[in-house]
This record gives sequence, structure tokens and C-alpha cells, in this order.
Amino acid sequence: MSPLYRKTIVFLFSAVAVSQSFAQFGQRLSPQDSIRRKQTADSMRALTEADHQMMMDMLHITSLRPGANGSDPKAPNAANYDEAKANPFANLPDPLVLNNGKKVTTAKMWWSKRRPEIVEDFDREIYGRVPKDLPRVTWELISTTNEMNGDFAVITKKLKGHVDNSSYPQVTVDIDLSVSTPANATGPVPVIMEFGFIFPAGFRPPAGPPPANGAAQKPAEPSWQQQLLAKGWGYAIIVPGSIQADNGAGLTQGIIGLMNKGQHRKPDDWGALRAWAWGASRALDYFETDKAVDAKQVGIEGHSRYGKATIVTMAYDPRFAIAFVSSSGEGGAKLHRRNAGELVENVAGSNEYHWMAGNFIKYAGPLNWGDMPVDSHELIDLCAPRPVFISAGEKGDGWVDARGMFMAAAAAGPVYKLLGKKDMGTTEFPHVETPLIDGEIAFRQHTGPHTPVPNWPTFIRFSEHYFKLKTVTKTI
Repeated sequence: MSPLYRKTIVFLFSAVAVSQSFAQFGQRLSPQDSIRRKQTADSMRALTEADHQMMMDMLHITSLRPGANGSDPKAPNAANYDEAKANPFANLPDPLVLNNGKKVTTAKMWWSKRRPEIVEDFDREIYGRVPKDLPRVTWELISTTNEMNGDFAVITKKLKGHVDNSSYPQVTVDIDLSVSTPANATGPVPVIMEFGFIFPAGFRPPAGPPPANGAAQKPAEPSWQQQLLAKGWGYAIIVPGSIQADNGAGLTQGIIGLMNKGQHRKPDDWGALRAWAWGASRALDYFETDKAVDAKQVGIEGHSRYGKATIVTMAYDPRFAIAFVSSSGEGGAKLHRRNAGELVENVAGSNEYHWMAGNFIKYAGPLNWGDMPVDSHELIDLCAPRPVFISAGEKGDGWVDARGMFMAAAAAGPVYKLLGKKDMGTTEFPHVETPLIDGEIAFRQHTGPHTPVPNWPTFIRFSEHYFKLKTVTKTI
């Protein structure tokens, strides 16, 4: 990469960060700021499309099939929601048959033979290979604050994970992490870590509209953090964008750019999902040194694209104890072989390809979904035997294909059972609001839109099957 190109990338990321901070915190942009923001977005889009085309050229692909159109039901490529048309490739790869055709009959065969085969397929074709000799991360404690979260006293630590960039100083990566634990805990507590955002001290989201017709304001529901604190648990937030940018232009920056020394990816190099998962694992490294955290009882949670990152994190790092995979859709827990909502072609396009290995693009061009050597039920199998909660909404969340995620969860059952654990207990798609939480694979679809909020209480109830508070907390 030329020095001018590199400086342009760094400038654009700085400009985007500034403009997004104004938007996130409800501050009005000036006309000049709005113009600059549009110019920056246009430049980022052009760089992304150039990188996407470069990957297509490497793969000798001249064109891709269009993705599903989720906004216009009359479009020729309108997203399908008709179950009769949803399964053009009904036969899924068998997770319990070796590549040589031999049946997997024991846990030993799974761990020593079949699981490595599945990992290799995901590495090469779907999510990309993580480089060898990754740099160390040194965690710096930025601040420790005693604060209140609702009625709960907590101790919040904000940290920076400085990634060693001595191999290529032109790229700097600092991972943003915060962790909050009950102030009255007498020992280490379980923690659920979310892929999310860390807001500045004193930030409050804008108040919602007042109740209609003078009705009394309903009391706010406890946040997910407060629900965890009520159990005596803690919570953490890791910021994916501090690990790797969420666009194709950023692939020469972040941890991927650092490892490639500012150069473009090869077709089997890792994408942003694996990079975010790597960052989450480095946070878990830190938790293993923090006496306030029970590092054996750390869960991972994420919604939408971060739901994809959550299931990938759980699959590749056996130290995470449990996962809450919310509305992950295509590229996450949804079957790739489904024609429902978002498709492989959408994720392979220039807006989302950076999440995946470059090789993933092939399956939207010369190859089709049925050519994939693996499917998402086997990604869930890589989490076995640990518990996984897969969820979605109903109204306005059809794009992520809740049924396709349920089908993947059901198809993952045989591996869990081989390892002595319970599956969901059914292959029949449940009614909305029906929790399936009696086995290590769990599922629930809430009636609401594209949000994890209504499923948090069920996930916490599911987690209580596995997480135990080893210490007694004093009453506030």
C-alpha cells in the first residue's frame, strides 16, 4: 500500500468516527459537517467497492448473482418469505460423517477427526484463516469508577488493549473494553460480555415521546445489565470497531491490516467476524487476570451482525461458557442453503463481504449454496458441548430467518447428543414466545422487532442452568 493511500484510509476513519459520534449522541451536525460526512461516506464506499472488485479478480469471478431485495416486495429479486420456496437444497452436510465417508460413532472420533475437518472447511471457505504468530495484547486500566446502575452499586473498569504493532508500526490497534461487577461482591462473579458500544461518562440516551392522552409514564424495564446485576453477575462490553472496522475499506487497517502489513487480503484470509472473535478472546485473556471476574463463567452476547460474531466467537474459543446469539441471520446461525430473507448473495456483496473470507464470494457467483462444504448447523456443532441460546424477533425481523436458524439448531442436535448433552427436544418450529431451554441448544422467538431485549430474561433463565454464583453478595 502506498503511503498516500494509507494516510487517506486513516483520515477517512478519523472523519467517520467524529461524524458517527455526533449522530450516536444526538448532536446536530452543521451543514458543513453534513457535507463532509457525505463526502467521507462516498470515499469509503469507493474504497470498499475497489477492494471487493480486487477480491473478485483474485477469484476470477466476473459477476455475482444479486442478493435479495428486502425493501421492495415487487422487485424481481424480492426477498422470499414463502416456506414452500425456502429450501432448494434440502440435504445438509452430515456433521457425523468423515470426509472419507466413515460414520462418526464416538466422542473421540468427533474431537480427533471430524471436528478438525469442519474447522478447516470454515477456515478456508467461510470465515477465513487466523494468521499464525498473532501479536500480544497488553491491557491498560484507564479508569476504575464506583457508580450506580439503577439500584445497583457497581465497580466499572475501562480498559485499552494495546496490540503490539512493532512488526508494522503504521497500523495501530487499541481494543476498547469495559467490565462492571457488583460493588458488594465478595469474590469473582460470572460475566456476560456484549459486542457493543461504550458511551462516555454522563451520557444518557434521548428520552422517548411522552405517553399519549396524558397517560401515566410506565416505569422503565430493567436493562440487560440490571437484570444480570440482580442475579449477582457482572457485565462487559467490547467494541468491535476498535478491533476491526466494519467495512471493506478498513481491511488494510485494524488487526487484519496489521497482520497483512497494510496489504490486501488473500482469498482465505480472515474477515471481520473472525477478527472480532479474536478480540473477544483477548478480552477473556484479561478476565483470567481480574480477580473480580470468574473467568470460567464468562458468556458472550451479540445482536444482528454482532450475533454473527457471537456464534463465531463461541465456535472458535472453547473457554467461553455460554452464548446468546441474537438475530444473527445469514453468515451466523441461519442455514446458508435457505432462500428466506437475507441470502449468501447479500453477504457476498460489497456491503458485507468483509465479514467473511474472500472465498465466500464464490458461492454467489460460479458456485451456489449447495456447493458449500459446510453449513451453519455445523458452526453450532463447533460450540458443543457448551450451551448456546439462539433467538430472533417476529415482527420486522423476517430478514434474519428465524426458522432457518431454528432448523440449524435442530440439525446440530446429533453432535450434542453424541457428546452426552441434550438437543432442543423437537424439530417442529415452535410458536412465537415459546422458550426451548431444557437442553444445551436453546431457542426462542419473541413477538417484537429486530432487538434482543425481549429475549434477555429467557437467556438469563437458561444461563442459570449453568452459571452458579460461587460467592455470597451482601445486600445493598
